[in-house]
Amino acid sequence: MPGGSIYVPQTDQLHGLSPQVMYEQFWHKEAKERWKMRGLKAAAGVAVGVALGYRFGLSPVLAGIVLGLLVGVADAVVAWWSYESTAVWRGRRRGETITAKRLRRRLGRRGYRILGGRAVPGQASVDHLVIGPGGVWIVDNESWSPDTEIATYGERLFLGEKYGSKEAAALVGVAGALAEVLGRESGIPVVIEPLVAVHCGKLVHGTDRRRTVTAEGVTLMRPRHLASWILGAPNQELDDSQVEALARTAARVLRRMR
Repeated sequence: MPGGSIYVPQTDQLHGLSPQVMYEQFWHKEAKERWKMRGLKAAAGVAVGVALGYRFGLSPVLAGIVLGLLVGVADAVVAWWSYESTAVWRGRRRGETITAKRLRRRLGRRGYRILGGRAVPGQASVDHLVIGPGGVWIVDNESWSPDTEIATYGERLFLGEKYGSKEAAALVGVAGALAEVLGRESGIPVVIEPLVAVHCGKLVHGTDRRRTVTAEGVTLMRPRHLASWILGAPNQELDDSQVEALARTAARVLRRMR
């Protein structure tokens, strides 16, 4: 988020191994143990398959082999997914690239314009500015450690054990500044909603929200849910000419960061 570090905290860069490096080292160190446990799970799958084969009149050997393979493959896929889900946090992939592709794939053909890396001069930048028939949004990319819980308590945002108020206020401030500049320069009043794409970390959803965490003016969600959220929760009605005017204005007056 604006004003905060992304992916690798500065303190970890300066003092010994970062959590990201330690995570990767531990992952590789535990590879043999994972294979051992996978073999045990597959063996259990074989036993269950044999029993089911006898129970339902199938070939016990074939049923055992098939179920054992399925269990082993499923365990490997789950392990790979848990590791791959930390790629942005580990610095192996760029969250901006992932989110931009998802937004353009879903929203581009629906009349939305996605501009990357924009900022009001003198203000913090945002990763994506989305302008379309349903309104205007800014999207920031963030990634916390896998065990960090992102949740709301008493209407406040928490990032693990710390308040997220500073980060939320910074993003809300950037949204307000962008809205003021776009409205003034284009002559079209706009309201900008700030969103955060969470690439790593545990989103603790409230009872009334299955995919998002919303607090202090900011909504956080997985990158794969962003396009659906934007399409399903319009904040303003804009016609084609207004979308074009806002997009041209943003390209002209907002500083490009990369």
